Order: sequence, then structure tokens, then C-alpha cells
Amino acid sequence: MQLTGGGSSSIANDNGKLGTEKVRWNLECLYRGLDDPRIEADIAAYEAGAKKFREDYRGKLAEKLGAAIRAHQELTMCGEKVMIYLFLRSSVDQTDDAIKAKIFEVQKRFNAASGEHLTFFDIELVALDDAAVDRQAAADPEVNKHLPWIRQARVFKPHLLSEPIESALVKRKAFGSSSWADFFDEVETDLRFPWQGEPKTLTEMLHVLGEDRDPEMRAAAMKTVNDVFGQGFAKYSAQALTMVVGEKEVEDRERGFPHPMSARNKENQIPDAVVEALHEAVTKTAAPLAQRYYRLKAALLGLPRLAWSDRNAKLPWSDDSVTPYDEGLKTVIDAYQSFSPTLADLVRRVSGNGWIEAPASPTKQSGAYNYSAVLPGGKPATFVFLSYLGSNRDIMTLAHELGHGVHGLLAGEAQGPLMFHAPMAYAETASVFGEMTTFNFLKSRLADDPKKRLALVSGKIDDLLNSVVRQIGFSNFERRVHGARKRLSVEDLNGIWLETARELYGPDGDVFSYENTERLWCYVSHFHRPFYVYAYAFGELLTQSLYGRRAGYGERFEPLYLDMLRSGSTRDVVELLKPFGLDPTDPKFWSDAVTSSLGAMVDEAERDARSLGLIPPKS
Repeated sequence: MQLTGGGSSSIANDNGKLGTEKVRWNLECLYRGLDDPRIEADIAAYEAGAKKFREDYRGKLAEKLGAAIRAHQELTMCGEKVMIYLFLRSSVDQTDDAIKAKIFEVQKRFNAASGEHLTFFDIELVALDDAAVDRQAAADPEVNKHLPWIRQARVFKPHLLSEPIESALVKRKAFGSSSWADFFDEVETDLRFPWQGEPKTLTEMLHVLGEDRDPEMRAAAMKTVNDVFGQGFAKYSAQALTMVVGEKEVEDRERGFPHPMSARNKENQIPDAVVEALHEAVTKTAAPLAQRYYRLKAALLGLPRLAWSDRNAKLPWSDDSVTPYDEGLKTVIDAYQSFSPTLADLVRRVSGNGWIEAPASPTKQSGAYNYSAVLPGGKPATFVFLSYLGSNRDIMTLAHELGHGVHGLLAGEAQGPLMFHAPMAYAETASVFGEMTTFNFLKSRLADDPKKRLALVSGKIDDLLNSVVRQIGFSNFERRVHGARKRLSVEDLNGIWLETARELYGPDGDVFSYENTERLWCYVSHFHRPFYVYAYAFGELLTQSLYGRRAGYGERFEPLYLDMLRSGSTRDVVELLKPFGLDPTDPKFWSDAVTSSLGAMVDEAERDARSLGLIPPKS
């Protein structure tokens, strides 16, 4: 493996040009630094609070459920404050050993306290008879408000183990597969790729693949990435994946889950049949559309067929300008304002509070994310993590993560710490909606420039395919890896990866050549959160269907949409979509969602390409 060193001066120069060097988190709403004595005070408060929770409420939930919920909320907010601070600090600097040591210490102490004192709660909660819950709900507003949370907890009643076993599992959590996943992020951050005489980060190499106009340079970048992965990282990644899969297999068997995806589907409040309908719609409807689009893209790029390194390439006449951060943020705010002044104001709040971390850095975790939390006092906060490099895709990423952010603020204020997190499968609703709003806002500016509009639409199709077809490809890869029920070598994983790619994108040499792609599975950190990935496709298609209803609902849409975001985890996906006349349990919902979004965009791209004389007329 090639690790650490170099590349920092060019990154610093880019940050200066983009204006991101001062767009940093202000974490003083949490703590002043790692040596802030309030960190230790809050850890101690959590430990003491957990002990008191057991003393006050064990065996007493039939009479004291409301008080227990209130105490549970306080513990949750206290623990979350500490962990979010350490996680954010670690994301910015994966080389800081002091942060790593502190995270390990805190996880160990929190898990010990939770395992010893809190595991009784879930067991006793699901064991309560309905009459006891209903009686307390009628008398205590806190219980009544949390009925959706109680109902969801009770879904897992058949799968809970005895209190001593649950306690032991929680206590050892810091030493299990999650520790491999945490270390994976560190190792990935340390990777360096030799490129044009400089060591580059993975983030920078992925930027080359998306932004460089020369297909030979893109192919060389792909080879460099694949080769460096083969210098030890793939072997490490395979072992990390083995630990995650093995631990899950044992726990699933002990808990009585019928298949590897069962636990995740229950967490997402989605029936297995709906998840299967999603996979089927992508395979049967989206995959052929993807192949059709990539053939079009090859023609527009002047290539006989695409290499995998061309998949996210920009069209030759795409806008190559680099957008400074402030300008990109203004674009996103203006786009949000065009739909909802409420959401635009929340974006301004996120930006004004120092809740965005934008500069690229060789020490940062790769990718982008949002982390929302409800802090002590019931105050929602949200933190956006980026490596902003000024492309249109970076602007879309900003719009995406800010969508998560406003979702977290709205739901956090409405639902509190126990119910504000939407299940993963529809946690993407606001983020995808924000992306679509920003995309259409940018597109409206190009009404008189059909060539640039085609380039923008092409980029959006690329992103849509990454969210839908690519993520279901990831899911298919996961399903086979977990279904193998044995240790898989790097070569085994390479083979499964290529097999699942060919099933969706076509055989070698048809639409794509897959040269230098066999190890690309090894940098996908989402695999350490089993079956997380299908949530992207689910959320994308759900939101595209929702977005399609916007015009027909007129002024009624915005308040219905904001109410949806405020609901957090209190409603399942069927309830969420009912006000919009949509039913995700109907298998046709998913194929219609593919056709009305991806299909319509591919039709538009082909139509515009023909009108511009870039491809032959339709025969």
C-alpha cells in the first residue's frame, strides 16, 4: 500500500482559490477542544445517568413508562453530544492519534454503561402488554407522542435475546466488526496514488475520473487506482468485510432473522416484498435504460464504447469552469428559495452557524456526509462534511448534504432525540429533493444554450444512475457476499464484483470494457454497514416520484412536504406517501418511478442530441 505524504500544497492552493479555507466547522456549540473538561463531565454524567436509569425504572415500566422515556431522551442527548464531537474531529483529521484514542475510550465506557444498565429497557418495553401501554399513553403526553417509537421497538420482540446476552453484546461492541470499519476509514485516508509526479488522495483521483477531458488520462487514473488497491489495501478490505459479514451471520442466526437483509428491512420499516420489487424494477427497467444512455454517451464522447473510467466523464462542451464556494452556496440557496423559503432560511442557518466543513485536505475522510443530532436542551444541530472542489457535481453534493441538514433540523425540532432519524430508506428524501431542485434551477438558466443544457442533463443522468443502478449493483454484490457464508478471498470478491456489474451494464465489450475495475469494491465503506446501500436507490426513486407530483399539487405541495420531513421516524413509507397519492407497495410504483425519471431524462438527452446533429436522426 502507498501511504501518507505529499499533495498538501496543491490542495491548500485550491482551497484558497475556491474560498473554502475559512468554511470550517465551529464546534464550540459542543466543546472547546479535546481537553475541554466538559467532555469528561458529560461522560461521567452518562455513566451515572445510566446507573440511575436502571435503579429507577427496571421492572417499573408498566407504571413509569413516560418518566423512563424522558430520562432515556436525556441520556441519548448527553451521549450523542460527546460522540458527534469526536466523530467530526476524526473526520477532519484521520491521522490524529489522540482523537482515535479518545473515541476508543469513550465507546468502551459508553458501551459498558449501556450494556450494564440499559439493556433491560428494550426487553421490558417489548414485553409490556398493550393495555399497559395504552393506559399510560392516555394519561401521559410523552408516552402518547412516542407510540410510533414504541411500536417500532416491538417489531423486534421475536429477535431479542436474554438480558445477559444483550448486555454482553453491547459491552463488546467497541471490539467487534465496527472497529474494523473505523480502521478502514483511517487506512483509506492514508492511501496515496502516484499521479503526474505527485501523490494524490483517493478523493483527488475520483475527481480526475469525473473531470478530466482526456479518455486516456481517465483510463490511466483508473489503472493507478486499481493498481494501488492491489498493493495490500484490497487484502485488508477483504478481511474487514469478512469480519463484518461473519459477525452479522452469527448474530442473525442467534436472533432468528430469516435472511441477511431481514434486520435492515425491519429497521427501515419496509416489507421484504417491497425491497425485492425495487431490485427487480432496477434490474428489468433501469438497467436497460442505463445501457441505452451509456451508448448515447459513447457517441457524444466520440468513443466506439466506454471504458469504465468514462462512466462519469463530462461531455466535451460541458462547462469547465470552477465555481468558488460562496457562489456555489448562493446557487443552492437560490434554488431552495425558488421552492421553499422555509428550507432556504434553514440552509442560511446551517451556513451561518458554522456547521459546514468544506476544504479538501489530505488528512480528511473521503466522501461527503451530514450528521444531525438533538443536543441537550432539545436543540437540533446539523453538520455538513464536504471536500468542495468547485465542479457542478460538488454543487450538487452541497445541495444534497444540505437537504439532509434541513431534514434533520425540521425533524429534530418536531420529534426530539428518539424519533427524529428517518429510516435509512427514506432518509434520502430531502437530500435528493434538494438535488433535483438545484438541478432544475441550473437547467432553467440554460434555456437558450441547448448544448450546455444537454451537458447538464447528462451529468444529472450520471448521478441518477450512480444512485439507482450502481447502488443496486452494490446491493447485489452484498447479497452474494453474505449469501456465500464462507471466507472470500480478494480474487473471489473481484469475481463477484465483475459478475454483478456485467448483469446490470452488459457483457465485456458491449457497453463497457471493465479493464482495471476488478478491485473497485474494496473502497466502498458502506459495505461495513450491511445492506445500507439499497437505501440510496429506494430514496432516489421515491423522491423522483414525489418530485413529479409537485406541479400537480401547486401551493398545497410545500406544506405537505415540510410535514413529511418533520415526521422523522413516526410514519412508515406507506403513511408518508399517502397524502401524495403514491403507494410504494405496488410493484408498478418502482418501474413507473424509473420510467418517469430516468427514462424521461434519457429521452430528453437523445432528443436534444438529435436536434443538435450530434447523433443520427431516429430511423
